[in-house]
Amino acid sequence: MLYLTCPNCGRRTVEEFRYGEIPTIPESITDPDARDLDRGFMRTNPFGPSVERWFHDYGCRRWFTVTRDTTTDEVL
Repeated sequence: MLYLTCPNCGRRTVEEFRYGEIPTIPESITDPDARDLDRGFMRTNPFGPSVERWFHDYGCRRWFTVTRDTTTDEVL
């Protein structure tokens, strides 16, 4: 089971949280409509460590940032 450690509430199961991706839009996309499309529908799927934002739905209701290895689901 995947656990996340909330800075306010401590260690909890991942079911208490909501994932929020940090959008990264390539600089090569200059058209505003294309940038909106990329931000709304193109999701990254990185291999290895990635920086993620999580929202604690069933706790303090705050956002926090974690670095997670996507190959092992280990929070670094």
